Amino acid sequence: MASSLSAPSNYRLSRTFNTIPSKTSTRYCSFILLLGRGTSDSFPTNAPFAGPTMNPNTARVYSSNKDSVSTENSAPGLLNGDLLRRLSSLKDADQVIEMIVEAERSAGIGVLETEDCNSIIEAAFDRGNVDLALSVFLAMQTGYAQDGMGGKILAIARWKWARPDVQTYGLMVQRLAASLRVSDALRIIDYVSRVGVSSGEEVPFGVVVRCPTCMIAIAVAQPQHGSQVASCSKCRYQYELVSGNIVSISSEEISTETSAWEKALGFLQITKNAIPAALHSIVVRTPTGTARTHRFGTKTVELPAQEGERVTISLAAPSNVYRQMGPLKLSAKSPGFRPGEPMSLTNHTNGQISQLLRAPVENNGSFLTSPYFLFPSIALLASGDAASAFIDPSLPRLISVTLVASAALGTALNQVILPEFCKLPQKAVDVVALKQQLLSQYDLLQTRIKDLKQAAEKEVWMLARMCQLENKILAVGEVSYRARRGRVKMARESLENALLARIELIESYAKISSMIEIEVEMDSDVLAAEAASSAERISEQIQQIMEIENLEERWRIQAEANDEVERLLRSEQLSSE
Repeated sequence: MASSLSAPSNYRLSRTFNTIPSKTSTRYCSFILLLGRGTSDSFPTNAPFAGPTMNPNTARVYSSNKDSVSTENSAPGLLNGDLLRRLSSLKDADQVIEMIVEAERSAGIGVLETEDCNSIIEAAFDRGNVDLALSVFLAMQTGYAQDGMGGKILAIARWKWARPDVQTYGLMVQRLAASLRVSDALRIIDYVSRVGVSSGEEVPFGVVVRCPTCMIAIAVAQPQHGSQVASCSKCRYQYELVSGNIVSISSEEISTETSAWEKALGFLQITKNAIPAALHSIVVRTPTGTARTHRFGTKTVELPAQEGERVTISLAAPSNVYRQMGPLKLSAKSPGFRPGEPMSLTNHTNGQISQLLRAPVENNGSFLTSPYFLFPSIALLASGDAASAFIDPSLPRLISVTLVASAALGTALNQVILPEFCKLPQKAVDVVALKQQLLSQYDLLQTRIKDLKQAAEKEVWMLARMCQLENKILAVGEVSYRARRGRVKMARESLENALLARIELIESYAKISSMIEIEVEMDSDVLAAEAASSAERISEQIQQIMEIENLEERWRIQAEANDEVERLLRSEQLSSE
């Protein structure tokens, strides 16, 4: 077995964070320095780690009084062997807490450390009580003891479990696989990859959407998002991202046979549109209830998504998204695409990104590229040149030079000048450049986590197979199988070490991913929430000012009425005198 390496939390993300724009906020700089502190230079994914040392003879329980003054319990044998044996026979984590409260005889707040929880889990597995181990692990996920223990609810509710660490995850996966509970072991691996996220996943971070032109991460499609406009900091074009569920989809396989004329036009790059293998028409309903139809082609006949799945379609910038430059309205759309034309599709279910093709038109291309129009036009121009030579010998050359110059100027204008002129200014995309850099790093980490999860799942199945094979050898009981059992045991230990190494890497990558999520959400969601609260406060202040103005108006009217009454009374007194 390979030698042990350093902890994977010390690895450094050096590929993306080495180049940072000079005009960077202090918060982003602090975050990037935090990632690079005390780290090494690589991202190893296959190096094994030394296994954890668990099963301590004693454990520690901390308790605190009502004044929240934490003191360590000095009883050295609180979770000794006898208590662990009694705990391992219980039904769930609530009964474990009840027995610990009785043994502790303290009304204060207690916290079970990770060592204590791991000892209870290991004792439960040794006794064959897998359900208790799973119950304790789920209690560690929530962090607090559950209610429902009769008159001891108040005492138990003050106790809480420690959060699971890498050793807890590794212990659960290894022992569940040894117990042939493969589905539960795979569920634990899924917990590791979602550190800091609730199991309900009602508010996920979202799906990273890539630029359809340069394929870098540009935005995050969250569950509440429907339609949003995103700018790419690399190509400096804008795209409309439409997210929603597919209501209906219809597909049609079209013929892929091309004529010799179409192949010649493609070879000369006169027509650059690829010929799709299938034509799809889908209806996407956004969270706001708006439904939109999109028609596009794909290179293969496979469906990019199915009905009911959530997708994000990247479209070229629509015509209503532009920037004003004097009398001109410049749309920063990708060259060669019509406004609002589908360019790529991201499937939220499996993360697959499909490049979309333009749906063929009914008349199969422009009539200008049709051979029935092109060859007669060339013949007509040639006869016109021959006729004009009788008038002026230099006239055909002048006409040819004019046509070639016009074609070259038009090509340069459409292919080079206008696309470069329509790009967004560099200062406009510098605002989102660092955010997209973080999203690109996040996308890379998620890809590595996915690869590590797949490898860990295979190793879980192999470990379960080795444990089952060892059980069969023990059941046979033949002396001749002793050497084979030793080989199986060595293979099992090797798989356990490799599995623990992958779990540590997944946990480290998941933590860094959560840090990136925090930075991105602090830059977007928190600012939006602060802006919303500020707008609320401003509207409240405006309402208060309007109420004060109305009150002042009423006072003024009342004062004018009082003055008028006094004036009338005085005039009556003078008239009577």
